Amino acid sequence: MDTLLAPHPDTIADDVNRLADLILRADRLVVLTGAGCSTESGIPDYRSPGGLWTNHKPVYFADFVRSATARQRYWARSFGGWRAFDRAHPNAAHHTLAALEARGRIHGLITQNVDRLHLEAGSRNVIELHGHNDSVICLSCGTESPRQAMQDRLYALNPYWTAQPTAIAPDGDAQLDTDTLTGFQVPNCAACGGLIKPHVVFFGESVPPARVAQATAWVDEGDALLVIGSSLTVWSGYRFARQAAGAGKPLGIVSLGPTRADPLAAFKIAQPVARFLPLLLDQIGPQAVARAG
Repeated sequence: MDTLLAPHPDTIADDVNRLADLILRADRLVVLTGAGCSTESGIPDYRSPGGLWTNHKPVYFADFVRSATARQRYWARSFGGWRAFDRAHPNAAHHTLAALEARGRIHGLITQNVDRLHLEAGSRNVIELHGHNDSVICLSCGTESPRQAMQDRLYALNPYWTAQPTAIAPDGDAQLDTDTLTGFQVPNCAACGGLIKPHVVFFGESVPPARVAQATAWVDEGDALLVIGSSLTVWSGYRFARQAAGAGKPLGIVSLGPTRADPLAAFKIAQPVARFLPLLLDQIGPQAVARAG
């Protein structure tokens, strides 16, 4: 059995104590989450050992904008994977973080995920760094509409298309045999005829400056940063780990597999987050015990 999935009980207890100490010492704890937080909800990540990155490359923003074939590939894969993505529910990691916020232990939560599971679990002070996948936006006129409405339009154009994805991805993309893409039709914006894109930040696309500024302000206000379920491979999340460490603030990481910020961290805990984080609740206590900041 994988030792990361079944660590020695003493290691678990030590890890819980180490993380609980960080949380209890922090007046303003900021949490940054990545795809590893949602794997137990049935949404695979890209970069952990065995993640989708090894055999599935996402569509990049520049390709999506300039290539009708790339848009066809994305929307066909997304059409096939949407049902599984949409029915995902929060797991114990999401619920634990919501409970810690309710107890006054989390100042703010920055997530790289687009699945909205933190909000569904009850977290309120959340920045969705990469947007959210339950709506789409026209790149020409800015009209927004629900993702389900886009699903209905795709079905109307492709009523006999039955290809099924073999896996979904953290951004709602899916793994699909390219041979099934022939003839798949993609609608344009009903208002202006422009290109429709999911309301998420694609690979190769910049995070909106306002979100970066708000997240940067949170890390600046905070006195510790806790990274959960992220490899921090992309700059959009890694920048906050560098910001915290550069300011001399404690940086804790809970994630399976290596992360880009491991050399910067005060500690790294290699535990599956949905099974590990709930163990904190007995250590933290049920009451809201945050000190005045």
